Amino acid sequence: MSSSPLPGPDEGPATPAANGGTPRSLCIEDWLTVLIMAALALITFANVLVRYFTSSSFAWTEEISIFLMIVLALVAGSGAVARDQHIRIEYFAEGGSALRRRRLAQLGAMAVAVLFGLIAVLSVRVVWDDYRFGETSPGIGVPQWWYSIWMPVISALICARAVGLLVRRTREPLGNDDAGAATAASAKEPRP
Repeated sequence: MSSSPLPGPDEGPATPAANGGTPRSLCIEDWLTVLIMAALALITFANVLVRYFTSSSFAWTEEISIFLMIVLALVAGSGAVARDQHIRIEYFAEGGSALRRRRLAQLGAMAVAVLFGLIAVLSVRVVWDDYRFGETSPGIGVPQWWYSIWMPVISALICARAVGLLVRRTREPLGNDDAGAATAASAKEPRP
């Protein structure tokens, strides 16, 4: 097998898990992103055509587009967490020993899991209030909970992805640089 991440002519398709990435089962976020982006493009294009030819616009496009952009940001955030590509300061995250890098990765995954777990739990109350009080959306007048129900659902997905990342980071073996550092430290110790 070659050291290149791309498959050679005799190899099958590259699987992200084999190349140190995430398994293919985590690509649901990719497909959701594609579908949401396509829906946004179609809605916006239809609105532009209607405005150009009729000098008026669809009233519902802005409300739906804002909702889709929020869902897109959350779904893409879930994909970033699943692939361990969330924002961090590389100087601290990539420096030091393998044990230190592992502990920082575990701490980051745990913090993300706790944060989005709290958002999921607390946003259920928002959904319940929207439902209980019969709130309607300002643009087209549909029940507001149709939009707000997705916040706890996607936040729970991000929390689950962060827990999965924490488990993966906990199970992966430490690199050889820790063994080398331990050997180098023992070599520097004075011998009796």
